[in-house]
Amino acid sequence: MQSAKLFSGNSNPDLARAVAKYLDTPLGVATVGTFSDGEVNVEIGENVRGMDCFVIQSTCSPANNYLMELLIMIDALRRSSAKRITAVMPYYGYARQDRKVRPRVPISAKLVADLIGAPGTDRLLCIDLHAGQIQGFFNIPVDNIFSTPVLLEEIRVRYPGPLTIISPDAGGVERSRAYAKRLGAGLAIIDKRREAANVSEVMNIVGDVKGQTCVIVDDMVDTAGTLAESAHALHREGAKAVYAVITHPILSGPAIKRIVESPLEELVVTDTIPLRDDARDCPKLHVSSIAPLLGEAIRRINNEESVSSLFV
Repeated sequence: MQSAKLFSGNSNPDLARAVAKYLDTPLGVATVGTFSDGEVNVEIGENVRGMDCFVIQSTCSPANNYLMELLIMIDALRRSSAKRITAVMPYYGYARQDRKVRPRVPISAKLVADLIGAPGTDRLLCIDLHAGQIQGFFNIPVDNIFSTPVLLEEIRVRYPGPLTIISPDAGGVERSRAYAKRLGAGLAIIDKRREAANVSEVMNIVGDVKGQTCVIVDDMVDTAGTLAESAHALHREGAKAVYAVITHPILSGPAIKRIVESPLEELVVTDTIPLRDDARDCPKLHVSSIAPLLGEAIRRINNEESVSSLFV
């Protein structure tokens, strides 16, 4: 790391420390707190003039607070004469609102992109954007790194065959096909109809899953309604065992209760979002760290090396 500084907000300090350890670089000194009225207060505690600065911050719950921390930290670094500022967002919040699906609704993913660019961000690094087209919302370079190398290894080590990779909806077919191809596994698709936000009903399974070890692959799990219903549907169709590997563990509301009560045997997630207390205690959850992949991407950006080999 040449003339580089890593900084972290309050969203995921454990991941930031793991990335710093991988890079053998200490985290930069910064005070990120609030005034008594709740306004974010940031102070950079060391010289960053002419430095290549990386701000590690997921915009998970509470998303608005952490987004403001990120924006104000970037503004502080810009006004401290940092040479280049990269926003490292392992989880990009508001990504699900990436298009108008009904009249008179916002495209919040685009609004957040504009906000991130406003204080002078030079580059964005993120993991598994909910929709690839979000990269086009930015007027700065965007590196969307996939968690596939990490999760593929987990599948190979943890789950015996014969495997069938499951896409939980039509939109995830491309991702699931990529996993199936690299694992030499079968592919099945769950046909679902979403009646309202965070409410889904599994309708049918396209593909043969009888006697198979089924692995559901997705980019995020929120209330786990789709995941639980998918596990039930696969179990009814004769699947030998049902697992899931998902990048972003949002796990809000009744998610943990649904996972525990479902036929799902194990859920593997990454540490892009820190787990809440009940999730940490859930015996069905296994966390695989994304820190080495993220750290390697940061190292290559700093050294002006190719990042494309990290895209799988």
